[in-house]
Amino acid sequence: MQLTSTVSRCLTAGALAAALLAGGGAAVAAPARPSGPAPALVAMASHGPYARLHALADLSAQRLATADLVAAAKYGTDSPIDDPAREKQVLDAVAAQARETGADPEATVRIFRDQIEANKLVQRGLFRRWDADPSQAPTERPDLAEVRKEINRINGELVRGIAASPDARTAPYCGGVLTAAAVHVRHENRFDALHAAALGRALGSVCASQSQPQVQP
Repeated sequence: MQLTSTVSRCLTAGALAAALLAGGGAAVAAPARPSGPAPALVAMASHGPYARLHALADLSAQRLATADLVAAAKYGTDSPIDDPAREKQVLDAVAAQARETGADPEATVRIFRDQIEANKLVQRGLFRRWDADPSQAPTERPDLAEVRKEINRINGELVRGIAASPDARTAPYCGGVLTAAAVHVRHENRFDALHAAALGRALGSVCASQSQPQVQP
């Protein structure tokens, strides 16, 4: 099973000791996340619209990396990919966080609906891949509760990123700039076709009015 390089960059060692790294099914501890503010948020605070939109794309990529782990945790079990109760918890939580940080709750919920659908797109794609070639299937199962802790952490950073970027997200140039940022993030993380398509899905509502970013492999 091959996971994106974002997994090793964004998951803490203690929290996800069962993270599966590139090239095989053995589970190993992911390296610790560097201390201090997230690089994406530092860039967002210190630069212009491109950096703010790049930060949102980068955080979306980090969130997509967890989809591989969620899929590995659920594959071969009775746990469904669609989990309406969990999805409602996430949307309610980010709406509350948006109100606390000054973000638009409705826009935040729209963006997170896309994030959730993108995560499920990856899970479904991996399930099909593993069904077709069982040798690629994970041999150990991550702790889903620990994976969700990481998702919640990323969610909080993403809400703050949304709160910090209203001008960039509503600007006429948002769609083009976001597409450029998404392509950069796709190359940074060496996304395959599945994850590239999912990144475009995740960013579909970031701009106030736009088509989904084109992030081709």
